[in-house]
Amino acid sequence: MKKGKVYEGIIESVDFPNKGKVFLPEEDKYVIVKNGVPGQKVRLSVNKIRKGKAEGKLLEVLEPSPLETEPACPHFGQCGGCAYQNLPYEEQIRMKERQIKAMMDEAVDGEYVWEGVKPSPVKNGYRNKMEFSFGDEYKDGPLALGMHKRGSFHDIVNVSECRIVDEDYRKVLSCTLEYAKETGLSYYHRMRHNGFFRHLLVRKAVKTGEILIDLVTTTEYDFSADFHGEQWTRRLLALELDGKIAGILHTHNDSVADVVKDEGTDILYGQDYFYEELLGLRFKITPFSFFQTNSLGAEVLYETAREYIGETKDKVIFDLYSGTGTIAQILAPVAKKVVGVEIVEEAVEAARENAQLNGLSNCTFWSGDVLKVIDELGEVPDLIVLDPPRDGVHPKALEKITNFGVEKMVYIACKPTSLARDLEMLQGRGYRVERMGCVDLFPGTVHVETVCLLTQNLA
Repeated sequence: MKKGKVYEGIIESVDFPNKGKVFLPEEDKYVIVKNGVPGQKVRLSVNKIRKGKAEGKLLEVLEPSPLETEPACPHFGQCGGCAYQNLPYEEQIRMKERQIKAMMDEAVDGEYVWEGVKPSPVKNGYRNKMEFSFGDEYKDGPLALGMHKRGSFHDIVNVSECRIVDEDYRKVLSCTLEYAKETGLSYYHRMRHNGFFRHLLVRKAVKTGEILIDLVTTTEYDFSADFHGEQWTRRLLALELDGKIAGILHTHNDSVADVVKDEGTDILYGQDYFYEELLGLRFKITPFSFFQTNSLGAEVLYETAREYIGETKDKVIFDLYSGTGTIAQILAPVAKKVVGVEIVEEAVEAARENAQLNGLSNCTFWSGDVLKVIDELGEVPDLIVLDPPRDGVHPKALEKITNFGVEKMVYIACKPTSLARDLEMLQGRGYRVERMGCVDLFPGTVHVETVCLLTQNLA
């Protein structure tokens, strides 16, 4: 097998995340390709061979899979946002279940109860947050605003018909792109480090219908003080939307990194927050604070976590990596005390406000890195809930967490591979996986949330 050689074959299966396996009889070897589904006959080129393992690039789908259906989104295949919209939703769930179960069977010592994948209550228009990027459709092409093209760090696909958001997002997106073009100002060039427009952040609550819109730019041009900011605001307010605009913002970001970063935010209209409701509680959400992006799915996720946690009366619970305090406040009414720790200070402030808003006096929230703050809490927990970022828990933090020796721990993972890795240490320190299941918060994509209950025999 040589790099650059082109082959044809059938994708036999897809491992998490999005790794299609194509067996090549002539080489007696498997090649891994992304962005395919089981049953497709594909043409691929080998682009990497390392330690006997080969990776390839999918060049063309020669024959569709018997499983495939027509994707609802016209941008599918070009946009890099979704991978599985060409599969019926029931098949997406089955594939994710096979992927995660196989991964966890390898990671877990002994028997455990596997509870499958719970589907999202909504399949389309489920997201309550989107970050759109400015760029060009091709090198030196017209201004675009949307998602990165599949396989490209530079080209942007206009996604005016994106199906994972509702019509309000699409109207705000089209209005902003049209106006940005009229200004004649350029997008921020990542390689040249110049230009103006960077990102458009849109958040919308499912329950309250409130919308927050934030335009992220460099400081190369004073958009807020000039009539341009006023003109854009007026156009947005003139849109006929199902929801109601709570705030229109302008955030400055001169960082070299291609991420949405807050280096100062001006309020052009309304306020810099909005409210969402989950399981009867109300949450104030700021532009950059973490909140699950599928509100209705999050209710299923947190109900599952609450079920796994079980009896909480007279117990002290640690909610580590607590975000805006959603889990902490869902548990607080039936617990003695909940202590949340979160590194994003803005999210901690929102969590404190939310607890007050919901009349919960037995919640406290600490700002800082779990690894450092956990030594300062002055509390001994009875239960621990972990909901870490995608990379999982730092090994040193995990060691400190296990030192508490709690009988029960619930780990919520947005990246199952991180959970699988952390289970090795958790099991090595005496914890046993009791039950595990997933909640699909991201239909059409490779992602899924995993919930794991670990117990320790203290007898």
